[in-house]
Amino acid sequence: MNRRTWLQRLFAAAAGGAVAGNTLAAAGPKDVDALQKNWRMLLAEGVRPPSPAEKVKLANDDWKKRLDRTQYNVLREEGTERPGSSPLDSEKRAGVFACAGCDLPVFTSDMKFDSGTGWPSFFTTIPGVFDTKTDHILLYARTEYHCTRCGGHHGHIFNDGPRPTGLRYCNNGVALKFIPKSAKA
Repeated sequence: MNRRTWLQRLFAAAAGGAVAGNTLAAAGPKDVDALQKNWRMLLAEGVRPPSPAEKVKLANDDWKKRLDRTQYNVLREEGTERPGSSPLDSEKRAGVFACAGCDLPVFTSDMKFDSGTGWPSFFTTIPGVFDTKTDHILLYARTEYHCTRCGGHHGHIFNDGPRPTGLRYCNNGVALKFIPKSAKA
């Protein structure tokens, strides 16, 4: 049994309910707080995450050297990758998802769920890692979120996620890199 399944069953038993799929349907706000506080245990051995306070500001030419073309389009120009194109959408190992622009840890594998949208989706974040703004690109208001450290665009927040938050952080996979949990950690 993997860690996600174990946590789901624990939360379901505590709430007296069942958990469907790989969402934390029976989890409560205290469970989310625990996930947000204990993310460091999922980092690979020897990885020291940067602080959100350590801002990364680069010229466009430097960003173009650091990122590939698709990453640059998403992170710096607020583009969107094709749905179903990211292998991180089906990533199921324990670990941490970090910003591809600056290495700031932003999500853990326990925050991830399968939304069926074709993009990696999460119901909460590591606290303090994103800033938000409203965009009207599709003629209606959407909440866009950006890495607080480098300003990189990650995706949009929707109100159709699973319990306990009801949120779906719909993230571009190219805006993330996955750091698997160390077997020794």
